[in-house]
Amino acid sequence: MKKEKIMAKINIVLHEPEIPQNTGNIARTCAATGAALHLIRPLGFAIDDRKLKRAGLDYWHKLDITYYDGLSDFCEKHPNAKIYYFSTKAPRAYTEVKYEDEVYLMFGKETRGLPEELLAAHKESCVRIPMRDGLRSLNLSNSAAIAVYEVLRQREFEGLREDGELTTRRWEDEA
Repeated sequence: MKKEKIMAKINIVLHEPEIPQNTGNIARTCAATGAALHLIRPLGFAIDDRKLKRAGLDYWHKLDITYYDGLSDFCEKHPNAKIYYFSTKAPRAYTEVKYEDEVYLMFGKETRGLPEELLAAHKESCVRIPMRDGLRSLNLSNSAAIAVYEVLRQREFEGLREDGELTTRRWEDEA
């Protein structure tokens, strides 16, 4: 059953994403959860890229999406934003945070992550998704989904439908 609370704002921020399919998958996650998507240029693809649209399927019209001309443009437009920087280099796990009502979850480019100087300047807001030693990182779209669903879990999935409806067919009746 859908909860009747007013949803607090969740924002997924992608800093210079490179792979259109990842951004398309994240766009789909945003549409499904009500999160806003923020894309910081330069992008490694064109917004009309077929792979991007294919991954996002038919959800583009349901997106709250904003584009920025670089990190400084994003920061100027959101000077008081509470941002959590997701990185494999962060000192604490994403589950150790109590997320604010309006929160920004920032992820870096697929090949390099977020710039080290950005992480160093915001050490207290850096979080990681735990994983086994010897592996570089999780897929960007998987990481974004993990993060947004942790925020939603802490908020008891406010505004989202939590029940499903099983539809069954009796194949023997159709024979």
